[in-house]
Amino acid sequence: MQPPFGPAQTETDIPPAVRRQAAQWLVELQGDDVDDATRTRWQQWRAADPDHERAWQRVEAFTSQLQRIPGSAARTALNAASAKKRRQLVKSLTVAIFASGTVWALLDADFGRTMRADKRTGAGERARMTLPDGTRVELNSGTAITERFSDDERTLHLLEGEILVTTAPDAAGRSFFVQTSQGSLHALGTRFSVRALGNAAVRVAVFEGAVSIQPTQAIVRPQVLRAHEQTRFTHDAISPATPADEASIAWTQGLIVAQDMPLSQFLDELARHRPGHLGYSASVADLRVSGVYPLADTDQVLAVLETALPVKVRRMSRFWAWVQPR
Repeated sequence: MQPPFGPAQTETDIPPAVRRQAAQWLVELQGDDVDDATRTRWQQWRAADPDHERAWQRVEAFTSQLQRIPGSAARTALNAASAKKRRQLVKSLTVAIFASGTVWALLDADFGRTMRADKRTGAGERARMTLPDGTRVELNSGTAITERFSDDERTLHLLEGEILVTTAPDAAGRSFFVQTSQGSLHALGTRFSVRALGNAAVRVAVFEGAVSIQPTQAIVRPQVLRAHEQTRFTHDAISPATPADEASIAWTQGLIVAQDMPLSQFLDELARHRPGHLGYSASVADLRVSGVYPLADTDQVLAVLETALPVKVRRMSRFWAWVQPR
């Protein structure tokens, strides 16, 4: 078996036909109806030619990168793996998986901003930092921020992911803001979390103090969110406030807390904390999960699910897991 695909080997070394075959396997293995015979044929394909194995190593690296790239065209294509237009999907994935660094930038404009972040975490990583003014910021898995302090204001830009902010009083009296893709948050002496939901919306939960929300669309009036409230907002709308859930920031303690949570939601959350791809069959999405689960070992969490629920975890590689009916 050849060594993993790496910087010493370029994508152009892999024949175009093999690239397309690798993308086709990625789509086929994503399906709900994949069986042992299909996996055997996939393994035989990998073993048949060194180029096949190198191409699949590139696929594994690609699926790992998806966890760190916000709103990518590649991830959108992968999530559409159950769509009828599989031929177009394979073509899109072939381009995305074997793209050069320049093409990656064209496919995903947010990627460059993320790489220029002052602080970022990868899949499964969390971090804590104290800003010059004493404000404490905790970063969840897959998060990127930039910090901009001036004589007039203190500003964090949330490029992707999720943060928990505990603001500190400022001797200069400067206001504290969090800028997101959907609008600006003005902290009014507070402890609050902000989560970017892709490029579609932002979720805010306030645990102490208050936060003023101003979507980018100027005609939308600001809304003040008070302690123990949460909401979602887009560039042109703010949803009604609902009770804030402390369990939503259990990640700061390295935990997922589930209370009768749909398995689909649980796995989506777990996937944020492990590299590669974690998917599931639609037929198990509505199963319910309760309990407290440590994030330090996501493979162990999947093993617990196998004992607690009628599910089986298929692992096609160390970067690819699929939860299906037992």
